[in-house]
Amino acid sequence: MTGSAEPTGEHPGLSRRGFLGLVGLGGGGVAAGYLARGAQDAGARDAGAQRDGGSEDEIFDFFGEHQAGIITPQQNQMHFASFTVNEETGRDQLIELLRDWTYAANRMSMGLDVTVAGAFGGGTYLPPEDTGEARGFGAAGLTLTFGMGPSLFRDERDRDRFGIAHAMPEEFTSLPKMVNDFMDPARSGGDLCVQACAHDPQVAVHAIRNLTRIAMGRATLKWAQLGFGRSSSTSVEQQTPRNLFGQKDGTNNLKAEQPEELEEHVWIPPSSSAPALAGGTYLIARRISMGIEVWDGVQLGEQERVTGRNKDEGAPLSGGEEFTAPDFTAKDEKGALLIDKRSHLARVHPDFNDGIAMLRRGYNFVDGNDAQGRLDAGLFFIAFVREPGRFARVHKNMARDDMFIEYLKTTGSAVFLVPPGISDGQYLGHQVFGD
Repeated sequence: MTGSAEPTGEHPGLSRRGFLGLVGLGGGGVAAGYLARGAQDAGARDAGAQRDGGSEDEIFDFFGEHQAGIITPQQNQMHFASFTVNEETGRDQLIELLRDWTYAANRMSMGLDVTVAGAFGGGTYLPPEDTGEARGFGAAGLTLTFGMGPSLFRDERDRDRFGIAHAMPEEFTSLPKMVNDFMDPARSGGDLCVQACAHDPQVAVHAIRNLTRIAMGRATLKWAQLGFGRSSSTSVEQQTPRNLFGQKDGTNNLKAEQPEELEEHVWIPPSSSAPALAGGTYLIARRISMGIEVWDGVQLGEQERVTGRNKDEGAPLSGGEEFTAPDFTAKDEKGALLIDKRSHLARVHPDFNDGIAMLRRGYNFVDGNDAQGRLDAGLFFIAFVREPGRFARVHKNMARDDMFIEYLKTTGSAVFLVPPGISDGQYLGHQVFGD
């Protein structure tokens, strides 16, 4: 779905703290006032329109019933960021930050600079209000999805810092430890998160960079992950992509064109413990390191036995094409099951997990190499579910018996509540604060 390239003007702009963060004075100081510059907005749009190709000009609505970046057709580039809210930040300052992020995110989703003055119009004696690296790229299909961690509601010292502990849904539970978990606390958790997805990596990075600047003095970047090459599809119009093991990934993923399935498996229902959050969801993020070099030395037939699918076409080993339903009872001429019960396909399939399904939206990553020259690479797994416990049920089944686990190691994990979408004039997460 695409939207207008003009802001409606219902948001007055950034708060003073947000502006000071952009010009490098987030902790205080004096900054000159600035005037609206509509011509500069037009220049930013024109620069984007001058680029060749259609994807640069694709705009997805920031406002709506659900946040963008969930059932939006999945883009190929991602920058995910987790933030810690500063100790001195209070409830009013947190709401102010969410208002500032709403204003900036809406603008960037339309291919505009983060403020009206932007990258080049703030005057020669102040730092630019926008970092400028996305000028000329257009919107590039940018979506920004925001979430809240459990520590925002009640921190590790059991404090209700922002007066919202009562609003934390009963379903917002933590994930149990799994057998292949080797967690790095520096890559896990967080009070707030932002998922930036776009057709161009520079556009996604620009968004996170500028939202981080706006947060200065109120929240600090805790960890981040770059991803490339989507590892799933969220629309029937998209082909199934491949992960770094060379497999087609996410064949059975839920799609935007399945509203009934999304209601059952993804969106928080009005009957939950927090009906004000109906239409929201939960984001599960898992940084999964792949044993690339080990997998590369495994015979093709064994790779297919482990996954339960033909590696070329993605069809289940019971026969048919990629989207043919697997037959877990089919046997070969010797009476052996064609799809091993311990294969990845069998362990995560809804048939063996009480019918549970999820919407996956993960990305491949390569973060250099280790001291032994092995790639630090894998899958940044993202899934949207109506309750974290449903993901835990499937993952526990996978971790217990799945042969695939031998080649995977989870090094980071987080769970975030993703509030419902908003209308113009509202701010992200207002439902949690009772506004």
